[in-house]
Amino acid sequence: MAELPKLEKKLEKMTVKELREIALQIPEITGVHGMNKEELISALKKVYGIEEAPRKVGGSMRELKAKIAKFKELAAKAKEEGNMELYERYRKLASRFKKRTRKLARKVA
Repeated sequence: MAELPKLEKKLEKMTVKELREIALQIPEITGVHGMNKEELISALKKVYGIEEAPRKVGGSMRELKAKIAKFKELAAKAKEEGNMELYERYRKLASRFKKRTRKLARKVA
């Protein structure tokens, strides 16, 4: 196995561009250009043998954004049908997941 590039600083502190440059030098990692920062960090940690601490926020950014879109769609449908109680519930759920994405973004950055 080829020698891994030396890490100058913590993976979380690196930019996506820096992470991609390192990942491109490692043949085990494929699809580098299609990955976001979170996925790049995870792949590099796996290759370097760095243990990942369990996430406390829950879910990845993509999962959270998918949930937000789903609840916004359900809220629009409920509003169309005139069910304001259900509309408010879905709207609040979408808002709650939006807050989680902000929290996750602060944690990753």
